[in-house]
Amino acid sequence: MHSNRGLARRNCLETMNCSWGTELWDQFDNLEKYTQWGIEFVERYTKFVKERSEIELSYAKQIRNLSKKYQPKKNSREEEEYKYTSCRAFLMTLNELNDYAGQHEVIAESLSSQIISELTRYIQELKAERKAHFHDGRRAQQHIENSWKQLESSKRRFERDCKEADRAQHYFDKMDADINVTKADVEKRCSLKAKQQAQMRHQIADDSKNEYLSYLQKFNKDQHEHYYTLIPHIFQRIQEMEERRIERIGESMRCYSEVERKVLPIISKCLDGITKAAESIEPKMDTKQVVETFKSGFEPPGDVEFEDYSVSMKRAVSESSFLNARGESRRRSRSKLWPLIKRNKLMSLLASPRQPPPPPPTSPSPEGLANGPQSPQQPKEPLSQRLNDFMSSKHKMQCLRSLKRGGTGQEDYSHLPPEQRRKKLQAKLNDLSKDIQKEIDQRDALTKMKEVYIKNPHMGDPNSVDPRLEEVQQSIEKLQLEAHKYEGWLTDVERKLLEKGSTQRRQSAHFDSQGNTPNSCAQNRESPDGSYTEDPSTETVQFKSRSTEFDDEFDDEDPLPTIGTCKALYPFEGQNEGTIPMAEGEMLYVIEEDKGDGWTRVRRNEDEEGYVPTSYIKLCFDANSKGAMTYI
Repeated sequence: MHSNRGLARRNCLETMNCSWGTELWDQFDNLEKYTQWGIEFVERYTKFVKERSEIELSYAKQIRNLSKKYQPKKNSREEEEYKYTSCRAFLMTLNELNDYAGQHEVIAESLSSQIISELTRYIQELKAERKAHFHDGRRAQQHIENSWKQLESSKRRFERDCKEADRAQHYFDKMDADINVTKADVEKRCSLKAKQQAQMRHQIADDSKNEYLSYLQKFNKDQHEHYYTLIPHIFQRIQEMEERRIERIGESMRCYSEVERKVLPIISKCLDGITKAAESIEPKMDTKQVVETFKSGFEPPGDVEFEDYSVSMKRAVSESSFLNARGESRRRSRSKLWPLIKRNKLMSLLASPRQPPPPPPTSPSPEGLANGPQSPQQPKEPLSQRLNDFMSSKHKMQCLRSLKRGGTGQEDYSHLPPEQRRKKLQAKLNDLSKDIQKEIDQRDALTKMKEVYIKNPHMGDPNSVDPRLEEVQQSIEKLQLEAHKYEGWLTDVERKLLEKGSTQRRQSAHFDSQGNTPNSCAQNRESPDGSYTEDPSTETVQFKSRSTEFDDEFDDEDPLPTIGTCKALYPFEGQNEGTIPMAEGEMLYVIEEDKGDGWTRVRRNEDEEGYVPTSYIKLCFDANSKGAMTYI
């Protein structure tokens, strides 16, 4: 028997057609535990997928936040940085990363809709089906148990009745076999009633036997039906339910992999996009863009001439030519060294005298004048020392950092260097062209609408379009006027840049043809007061253009306003840098008051201005302008 069971088990494993109803007919409780574990496993797997979905959502959210964090902010400096290829590649990377995060959101949504929701609903169905199957099994078990109880009860009753019948029969036989009892006693004791009692007991025992046999047959029938029909059928349905559960788990796992497999091509495209962005970086173009962004259009300053203090600096020239050459030389020298600083401001800061002014003479006679007032005599300080002092002043540093007139940007961008100004004007023109084109398109659309209304009056009133057409036309005219204004500024800047370039080329060619060394060239450019200037051969011809070169580069900056007049009480030679000579009785314009150092800044004409001792002049301020000047 045992060998037959082992053979059957092996055949079952080989054919994979095992039936729980035949193989596990006595494992009702274990099957109940196993199916409960199966449901818990599905719930555990569902929880795993749910947590994975939450991780994907959290990861996608963090990736999106990261991409958003590093996106360029509107109207900020970061937007200007994205004209470089490396910054544009980084922006493309951020965009691809945003799409990459979107694919992880797709994964989370697919897991939620295709697995989590389906398994959650299936678990509820599985629990209900399992409950129904085991309810049927328990009912079958209850039925066979009741049948067994009836059989046991009839069996015990039959046993009891048999024992009672045996006792009655034994008593009757004992009384009948006793020799000491007389016939009268026998008749008296063993009456018909006793005999009937014994017979009744035997009859009851026979009835109990028949009942027992009936219940036994019924139980055997119920038991056979229970173990060969009901239980196999119930267990077979449980087995099918369990197989469907296991198959559903497998389908969910396949779906789990397919969900991620579907987004892999898009994720791969995102990664390819990042690779393409990295390959689009061009270092040469970025370095060229740096030139386009910061190029000012100015030329580097020329050589600083040698200042020989061992020889006399006095030259036999006329006072007028001396003053003109000195003023022109000083302007040319400073415009070369400081092309990005306002002329009036820089001259005010660098050229102001350092020593206190001389005391006024006690006598206006020529003898007194000869020995009296003398302009401050001091050795010239090196340019580096003068610049260091200039840069050490906090207020002057703030003036130097700003190229904007009055602290605000100009509409024509005149506060910018020439090259940067040209680019800004060109960009503004491009924006205006786009705006004009938009307005023209809108005008054309309104015109077509009006034509449609004229042809089909039921669609609308043609006159209702006229106000809007007029408004658009006015906007176009306004934009065209503004564009014309910027075109004029751009043409002027480009003309000046071309003229400046051609002048520099001519000067360079002239310098090469002369074969002068830098030292000789510097000597030729030395002005009467030792300052740096241009080649004197071109001074007389180009005096006017050079004197206004710095003004042209900065859109003709207005000079300091006049705040009053003054009359010279004594003559003043003004031999030091930053001073201006004056004759006795000469009238000059005051452009800057005495700041407490004993010097007043005056102007003779548009090209000559400088400092004179305050004690040498008589001031006469304008009532409206006094105190209104602001030191910039």
